Amino acid sequence: MAVTTQFAFRTLKEVGIVNAVPSYESLPDFERPQGNIRSCAYSPCGRYFAWTTVEKVNIISADNGAIVSTLPAENVFELGFSPLGTYIITWQRPSKDENGDAVKNLKVWLVFDDKAAAEGVEKQPLATYVQKSQTGWNLQYTYDEAFCARTVTNEIQIYQSHDLSTVWNKIRIEGVTDFAVSPGKNHSIAAFVPERKGQPAAVRVYNVPEFTTPASQKNFFKGDKVQLNWNDNGTSLIVLAQTEVDKTGKSYYGETTLYLLSASGGFDSRIDLDKEGPIHDVSWSPKSNSFAVVYGYMPAKTVIFNARAQPVHTFPLGPRNTVLFSPHGRYVLVAGFGNLAGQMDIYDLEKDFAKICTIEASNASVCEWSPDGVHILTATTSPRLRVDNGIRIWHASGPLVYNGEMNELYNVYWRPQKASAHPLAPNPLAIAPVLHSSATDYMATRKTPSKPAGAYRPPGARGQVTPLSFKREDEGGAAYIRDGTSSFSSNVNGFGKPRQRIVPGAEVVEDKAPLPPGAAPGGGVSLTGTGEGADGEPLSKAAKKNAKKREAKKAAAAAARDQHGSGNLAPEQSGTQKKSGSRSPDGRGHQRSQSRNYVPAPGLEPPSGPRKERSRSNSRRQRGDTNGSHHAQTNGFAKGPAPSTPNLKGQRGSAPANINTTGQLPPPPPIPASDPPELEVTSPMTPGASQDPRDKKIRGLLKKIRAIEDLKMRFAGGEKLEDTQMRKITSEDSVRKELTGLGYSGPV
Repeated sequence: MAVTTQFAFRTLKEVGIVNAVPSYESLPDFERPQGNIRSCAYSPCGRYFAWTTVEKVNIISADNGAIVSTLPAENVFELGFSPLGTYIITWQRPSKDENGDAVKNLKVWLVFDDKAAAEGVEKQPLATYVQKSQTGWNLQYTYDEAFCARTVTNEIQIYQSHDLSTVWNKIRIEGVTDFAVSPGKNHSIAAFVPERKGQPAAVRVYNVPEFTTPASQKNFFKGDKVQLNWNDNGTSLIVLAQTEVDKTGKSYYGETTLYLLSASGGFDSRIDLDKEGPIHDVSWSPKSNSFAVVYGYMPAKTVIFNARAQPVHTFPLGPRNTVLFSPHGRYVLVAGFGNLAGQMDIYDLEKDFAKICTIEASNASVCEWSPDGVHILTATTSPRLRVDNGIRIWHASGPLVYNGEMNELYNVYWRPQKASAHPLAPNPLAIAPVLHSSATDYMATRKTPSKPAGAYRPPGARGQVTPLSFKREDEGGAAYIRDGTSSFSSNVNGFGKPRQRIVPGAEVVEDKAPLPPGAAPGGGVSLTGTGEGADGEPLSKAAKKNAKKREAKKAAAAAARDQHGSGNLAPEQSGTQKKSGSRSPDGRGHQRSQSRNYVPAPGLEPPSGPRKERSRSNSRRQRGDTNGSHHAQTNGFAKGPAPSTPNLKGQRGSAPANINTTGQLPPPPPIPASDPPELEVTSPMTPGASQDPRDKKIRGLLKKIRAIEDLKMRFAGGEKLEDTQMRKITSEDSVRKELTGLGYSGPV
């Protein structure tokens, strides 16, 4: 008789255990606990199930739900079992006792404590440790529970499981941050040291008990943290290294690299991946002879490698980020969860990697193969998504066989069972699955889309072929190349702002003339002289009006230059010029002209040197206006209205007739020199103050006496004085004697 599969779940208010195929009923004789349940877990052997409450930890038999043991551990947040279910480990939040010392919050217990049961006393932990970090909190055991290990500062401590009070051995590694114990029959430990002070990161594999020299080692850069993945046999190790920051600017999540090491040291290599982008997932086959990697920018690439990191098979490109082998190693699941649509592709590895089906499991945050190798569990859990929480079980051939909706589902686990307990038939998917009533009810109420879902196409592009620049790589489009620059600075693969407007499906029209730098295509002034835009479109009324103004302005400037060449043009009088806020037609960043069309006459060009700022008083002296008269002269010429002259074409005002246009301007009159005022220096000393050293000494002593009197008053009022202040009070007699010696007899 086949063994029944089982799964457990934890919600906001309860914990449940359900027997799966084919009944999908709750475990008999198990009363679901209610209340604040913070954690739950199966033992790796599958015999026990435990959950935590505020007061204690309960352990039951997974076969019938009977209570096996109870631990007096309060406020437990994490719990775990040893591989054979002999020990259970609990973790509480770090805290301090009354003396300020850290409380030992990591505790190891026996599941069955025969000594405590015989004596009728409360269970006590076998060992306690201080474990501040919740990440990597648990002890790591070998497959036979002979040894266990934990990390402390700069070393890995190894214990014998029956004697946890004494450190059996230790691996001293400067800066070690992570380690992983091999699950295979050979006792090996892999340790990771991140980059430090310019030194590369390193992964070292040690064989127990030879800890002096690593059996295998790999040094590499770009490794701030790693994931250490052993195969089931414990013979090979995959290292997924990741940096916190991508210095090239191509990714928000850092750079990822992949390495493969053998436990014996006979092989180590970096796994070369031929598609640019991050590594999304890596998974070992249960047979330990191959592994799969999902990598690259979307659409991602999924490849199966052999034990020597040589590619064996490549699956079609698609939006995928998860890969999972079935427990028997026959099927592989390639899916896209998270911000992807939740599609799962199932492939049969024994039938030339043939695709079996595609399952739509939207919003799934948990995905696990059933121990029987033909069912898949997906779940939507909190807090990632607080609505539509529930569990769904699918058959590997495609149909939904169970659906359970729940309120705030936090965890769901399959009961661990060996693959040998569920032997596969030659064609296991040929047997039609038994659908539970919950699945049929869900499929009956599920709305089927009336139209096939697809990308939106504007009306002008419907019924036409999609350009390759708008297709994904798995749909026949060009490969997306990310160069680390802004998407607005290039036009790679259809991304970024194009230089020319392109209508999907329409033929591309080449430009008639190249555009100047900075000119926008399809608008602005006609560059070909036809009065139309660069793409042949007619100009708007405002654009035509502005073009006419510019042409008239250019014609007026040309006429002014022609008249200036005849020698009859004179400049306007400086007193009648108006400041203009407009710029010259062709000058950006140049000086503003005093008049829109002002052309200087010969001999009146402005000086080429920098202009000097003069104060108002200096300018009056240079003009000779020393008495403030209104009849002052400027540059030797009297102010007043200029004689009228006929206006010339291109000028706004009239030019005076008496301007000297041939000679140089006369120099300004000299400024009369005046004698500087005499300064009187006054002394800052107080009038009548004596400068005798004896009087100065007396004033200082009188000041000390007044300070002593003030201190005596404060001391009499009950104020506590410092030692220096008390010594100052005791020195009063010596100060008074010194005053008397100086001949002072006045009031103190």
